[in-house]
This record gives sequence, structure tokens and C-alpha cells, in this order.
Amino acid sequence: MIFDRKELSDTQLLDFYKGLVKPRMIEEKMLILLRQGRVSKWFSGIGQEAIAVGSTMALHDDEYVLPLHRNLGVFTSRNLSFEKLFAQWQGKKEGFSNGRERSFHFGTNEFHIVGMISHLGAMLGVADGIALGSILGKDKKVTMVYSGDGGASQGDFHEAINVASVWNLPVLFLIENNGYGLSTPSNEQYKFKYFVDKAIGYGIEALQIDGNNILDVYHSVSKIAEDIRNNPRPVLLECMTFRMRGHEEASGTKYVPQELFDLWAQKDPLKNYEQYLVSLNILHERMIHEIREEIKNEIELGVENVLAMPEIVPNTAHEIADVYATVKTYEKGIFEYPVVTSPTIPTENNKRFIDALSDALDIAMHTWDNLILMGQDIADYGGAFKITQGLAEKYGKHRVRNTPLCESAIVGASLGLSIKGFKTMMEMQFADFVTCGFNQIINNLAKNNYRWGQCADVVIRMPTGAGAAAGPFHSQSNEAWFVHTPGLKVVYPSNAYDAKGLLLASFKDPNPILFFEHKGLYRSNETKVPDGYYEIEIGKANSVNEGNDATIITYGAAVHWALEAALKFPTFTIEILDLRSLLPWDKEAVRAAVIKTGKVIVFHEDCLTGGIGAEITAWISEHCFEFLDAPVIRTASLDTPVPFSAPLEQNFLPKQRIIESLKKLLDF
Repeated sequence: MIFDRKELSDTQLLDFYKGLVKPRMIEEKMLILLRQGRVSKWFSGIGQEAIAVGSTMALHDDEYVLPLHRNLGVFTSRNLSFEKLFAQWQGKKEGFSNGRERSFHFGTNEFHIVGMISHLGAMLGVADGIALGSILGKDKKVTMVYSGDGGASQGDFHEAINVASVWNLPVLFLIENNGYGLSTPSNEQYKFKYFVDKAIGYGIEALQIDGNNILDVYHSVSKIAEDIRNNPRPVLLECMTFRMRGHEEASGTKYVPQELFDLWAQKDPLKNYEQYLVSLNILHERMIHEIREEIKNEIELGVENVLAMPEIVPNTAHEIADVYATVKTYEKGIFEYPVVTSPTIPTENNKRFIDALSDALDIAMHTWDNLILMGQDIADYGGAFKITQGLAEKYGKHRVRNTPLCESAIVGASLGLSIKGFKTMMEMQFADFVTCGFNQIINNLAKNNYRWGQCADVVIRMPTGAGAAAGPFHSQSNEAWFVHTPGLKVVYPSNAYDAKGLLLASFKDPNPILFFEHKGLYRSNETKVPDGYYEIEIGKANSVNEGNDATIITYGAAVHWALEAALKFPTFTIEILDLRSLLPWDKEAVRAAVIKTGKVIVFHEDCLTGGIGAEITAWISEHCFEFLDAPVIRTASLDTPVPFSAPLEQNFLPKQRIIESLKKLLDF
């Protein structure tokens, strides 16, 4: 192995050595503790340390790194204390995630590190968002994100690099090519020979280096980083390496030919670099002993202290409280967070649902100068439904951004923007397409505040619903997919007034919000809407029709179907409760409506089985049983995909069935 020190001083060369020794010694200790049964799991990076150490030391301390579970050297190079790291690995409250995550599945803004989730490629899109935040904030910072050769087979890899290329984002995509994805060799992962061969397809630069040579890693990353700070663009860096342990210790290494171990043992990054420094008379046996003894003492003391720490005593109130961020906890970031109060509103005008949404977006863009809009065709074209029309001209394409057709990367980027202190609205062209970003929403956005206290300040607008004969892929009601996920909020207005007030409230809220907009209401619903800023509290239902004989609990377009059904029974009065928010939903209002009439229908456009109606019905049965005068009835669409044919679609929808259900309930 040939080392080139260039202009590095003896002190810097020794710092690199210490940087390599520390993660190696920690790993060796972890393997001992694992065999003793004192740690539960370990992903070893032995043999790959030069990549994490060299690349991290090449960046500025305030530049974000997004590592994987074999990149201990990232954390030690940023000087995170071993004791706190070990507390993290042991699930102690004194770790970085209050015992809620393991190993490196956490982030710390103090040290500018964003840890992984188990879905590997998902963090690549987050890196795009952090880098975009650097561009918008003009701070000339690089973002570095790691990928293994196995994880690079995921679609997130393609999406993230494509977005970074199109937007000229200063992202360093660092590929650790160790030849295996768990046990699957590279020739079963991909056909190309090296990852640098892929760069041409994305129109970006790529470089391949010896990942076991710490000076090559350091010099390469230093040069790339300095260049793209001043000339922003993504670069792919392929680091050739090998892991000397299993994917994780339990998996073993029997699937790897012994000759590979013999070959790569000769390329050990620590042993070779140590010999190099000895040859320069920069390092000698006594120094090696002193360095190792100092690190050993830190490790032993940390292990002793952490193992003596008490196990976490669960506090249910604390657990629940940390699922969501509050406005108070979000008062940070590169922009001043505006304090907005509802002004006196002198005028109001009739507005269609679609115009109320456009008005809310305009006001929000003016109110929060750190709000970024993203989505397919939302700039000059104004979006598929023209809701963002005119906003790009008014606020600039740097804030109203057309995106490539890659929902996962853009949802991930929205989290990255949050980390940099921005707010984001992402428009799904149709709610049906959210499946392409499902992992990012469920496993990144929703869990982030609970995992490490970083909010995901994101509103995802979801044009939803049937009735336009658009078939099964443009008509689904999929709100129930998200109501089950703690950390998300789900909002679903039924009219223009609520749409504007709820959307503005959603922008003020720093949590990830799925904002459902029924397409059938865009141009058919028109109500009086105040011209200025106002909010409607998320989680509060609204009675849209007073009654004493029966209650219909509903939301969205079904509110209007319920009102039409009530007119079919002129001798009865029907209470109609519009939930407006589905997560959280207003239990107090539901309880009051049940008590008021004693007869209840839970009604929604979504399919019957597994819809939110089942949850509300169960809650009523458990908490309001003594007030019921009849069984609770659920009324919903058929348990089929949404059909294309207009007669079939009308049969699918519950418009007629709500009349039948109401008659049945009133006759009970």
C-alpha cells in the first residue's frame, strides 16, 4: 500500500492513526462483550475503518454526514464520547435516543450526524434535502452520505442521485464497495463492474479509490468537498474495501472464500498505516502503547459506567409526549420562526375549495420565508389541478420546485430540509402515488421526532377520492394507511373554509401531516372564506347539522353525501359530525354526539374493512356503550378496487347505502 502525505504535518498523520485505532479497539471490545452476552448485537466495520475516519476528518465539523451501521469511525472522528455511544448501544436513557433505538439509528445535530434507518437507501434522499438546504441557505456546505454496494440496488439510490444531479446539489455519495450485500456477492447484485461506471448515466462525476488507504480517502474527499462547496454538484466516490467480519456477528462468514480473507488481511488499513508511520519515524512502539492504553482506559471506564447505569424505568406519559414535536420545541433553525396570531378579518368572499387552498399556500409562503414547495409539475404548470399556479412567478423557482418523478427521494429530501430548519410542502400528484414514498413517510418522517428529537416539518398534500371515473389508480381513499402510524397527523377537510384554515394550521405545526383534499370538491364546493390568515385547530371536529334522532360521524366528501341523505328523512333531525382531522380525531366531540342521539352511523368513502370507521366504532363501543340505543352501523365503499366505469364506480361508492343505513337506524 502506497501512502502520499502531500502537505500533511506529522501531527496530522498521527491524528489519522489515532482516528483508526479508536474504532478498531472499540470494535474489538464489542466482540468480547458480545461473546460474554453483555451486548446483544454488533455490526462490525473491521477492515473498513479508513473510509469512515478519512472521509469524516476531511469535512468541516458543521457539515452533515449520514453514515451506516459499519461506520463507527464517523462517530469517533466527530469526538462523540465512547460512554454515551455505549449507553446508546445498551439501550440506556443516557444514550442519544433515550433507549428508543439501537446502534447507529440516531441523529445528533450537535455533531451534524444523521443516523440510518434499517431501510438503508432511504437516507440518500435525506442527504439531498440537507444539501438543498445548504444551497437555499447559501452556507457553502457539503453533505456526505454513505451507501453499501448492496443498498445501492434499491430504488432510493437511483432517485437520490438523479435528484442531486438535476438540482446540482453538493452531495458526496460515498459507496463502500466491499463485495457483498450480507451474503450476496456483487455479481448477484448488479451486472456492471464498478459503481463509477454508473455515473455517466446520471451526468455526474465519479472517482474510485482504495478505501483502505486512509490518506487516499482523506485527500480525495478533501479535494471533492472543497470543489463542490464552491461549485455545487453531486459526486460519486467509490471506495474499494472489504469487511473482515460477517454482516453482523450472528451471520458468520462461511459464504466468503478464504482466499479473499487472506488477500484483504494484507490490506488491513490500520496495520499498513501503522507500518508507514513507523517507517517515517513518526510513530514508535512506546507511542503505540501509550495511544492504545489511553483509548483502552476510556473504553474500560465507559463500559464500567454504562453497565452500572440502571435500566430505563418506562414512563408512558413521556413516551407518548415525544411522538410529536410542539411549536415550542421547533423554535430553532436558520430562519427566525414567525409567531403568527389570527388577525381581525374584515372581509370574506365566496371561494371554491381549490381557490381556498391556493390562497392558503400564498399566505403561507408569505408568512414563512423558509417554506419550500415541491412536487411534480407544480411550478410553471401550476400542478395537475392548478392549485400552485402563479406561486413560482411570485416566490421564485428556488422555493416552488418542480421535482423529478421520484416520490421517495422527495419525501426524504423534505426531512433533510427540516434538519436544516426549513418547512416543506410536497404535493403528491394523486394520493394513490404515495405508495412510491411510503417507506419515507412511515419509517422516516413519522418516527424521527420520537427517535432523536428532530421534527419532520412537512405537509404532504394528497388529492384523493373517487367520482370522476378515473379508475383504480387515481381514485383511492387511502387515509387509513396513515392513521395507524404514530408520529403522523392526518387532516381531511370537507369544505373551502376548513381547507384554508386547516392547511395554514398544518404549516404552523412542525409535525409531518398528510393533508387529504377530495378532488371532487375542488371546483364543486364553494363557501364564504375569510381573505386573511386564520387557523382551524387540528384535531377538532365540527357539527355541520344539528339533530336529535341519529348521528352520522363522517369527513371529506362524505359529509355532503350525509347532508343529502338527511334530507330524505324530513320528519327526523340528524346530527352530522365532520371529523376534519383523523389523526388525532376528536373523541370528546364523538362522545357528545353519541350521547346526544344514542344512534350512530360511522360513514366514509374509504373501503369498509380496516377503514377508520372500524376504529371509531370500536372506541364508541368501549367508551360510550351505555349511551347507545342501537348498534353502531358502519357504512362505506365496497371492498373492491375503485372501478373505472361510471355506473360501477357509483355502485362502489356508499352514496345510496348511507340512505339505507340511516333508514335502518331510525327504524331500530
